[in-house]
Amino acid sequence: MAVTLEQAQKVGYTCLKALLRFAFMVANNLVAIPSYVLYLIVLQPLRILDSKSFWYIEGVLFKWLLAMVASWGWWAGYTVVEWGDDVKAVSEDEAMVLVNHQATGDVCTLMMCLQDKGTVVRQMMWLMDHIFKYTNFGIVSLIHGDFFIRQGRTHRDQQLVLLKDHLEKYYRSRNRKWIVLFPEGGFLRKRRETSQAFAKKNNLPFLKHVTLPRLGATQVILKTLVAPQENGTPSAGDAARKERKSKGLQWVIDTTIAYPKGEPIDIQTWILGYRQPAVTHVHYRIFPVKDVPAEPEALTNWLYQRFIEKEDLLTHFYETGAFPPPRGQTKAISREMTLSNLWLVAIQSFAFLSGGMWYCLFQYLYHCLF
Repeated sequence: MAVTLEQAQKVGYTCLKALLRFAFMVANNLVAIPSYVLYLIVLQPLRILDSKSFWYIEGVLFKWLLAMVASWGWWAGYTVVEWGDDVKAVSEDEAMVLVNHQATGDVCTLMMCLQDKGTVVRQMMWLMDHIFKYTNFGIVSLIHGDFFIRQGRTHRDQQLVLLKDHLEKYYRSRNRKWIVLFPEGGFLRKRRETSQAFAKKNNLPFLKHVTLPRLGATQVILKTLVAPQENGTPSAGDAARKERKSKGLQWVIDTTIAYPKGEPIDIQTWILGYRQPAVTHVHYRIFPVKDVPAEPEALTNWLYQRFIEKEDLLTHFYETGAFPPPRGQTKAISREMTLSNLWLVAIQSFAFLSGGMWYCLFQYLYHCLF
């Protein structure tokens, strides 16, 4: 089939746009990430004198870095519509966020849609595959205190011990609030066949849009972070505790990501922007931790039930283009998530100005020393 001039022009424009976006992303990384590291090196005395203030500043810089990643998708027209419970209501409480995993773009989507959720982004901890430690963003996550987990049976027990130690050492000392994990343990396309075989063998539901989750990390987080006396609400009769936030993990936020036509957006698309503008849909359901069972078998069943519900949510979405209404209601209400272009330009400008400042400073020091 002959290619028309109009089609050739369209392909050429898409390629040029992708090349320019990639060049901008590389430049963005070259100035923003080293600047983040250098600012925190300079602030090490503050870390010794006032650790709380140091981690506050680190959190603000971390949020700005994630906003830069969000801007790549936002400016390409990859927006988010949110459904279900309003998670802003628990943004100041400790919460565990369970997310289905389809592609690398899932993380970018969360980086975007959590930007307007108060202090969540700067005070959150991520659990991610250890391979991300070796990406350009790995040094940032290491400093921030995220946890890199190795997959596979041979590493499982050791990784869970390391996770427990990591949470005890860093979660509260750095004033973390939300912890995000992907219980499926990998991308849908890689785990679906194995999960379906396991489900068939153990008389469990056949799932197409999600896979059966793994218990280990979820159980460790609950055991380590849930307060022993109260979960989700203040203790009855304790007036002093009612006046302030409850201590410990208080909520589980079940988060379901749905892409148009079931076609996930990966990180390459997010960066290059060659796919047409698309709306990703994110559904939230909040559970008090007091309603989550602690015993392994009961917790496993509870976790399985969450992903069976995700399967139903996604099936409904792919059939109708919308998530179903909450139980007892006749209509589902969606909320369009928005970002301020002015704010995004401001933090991008700050990154490039910081890069220029550090370059000039090192040039000056070099000339002084040599």
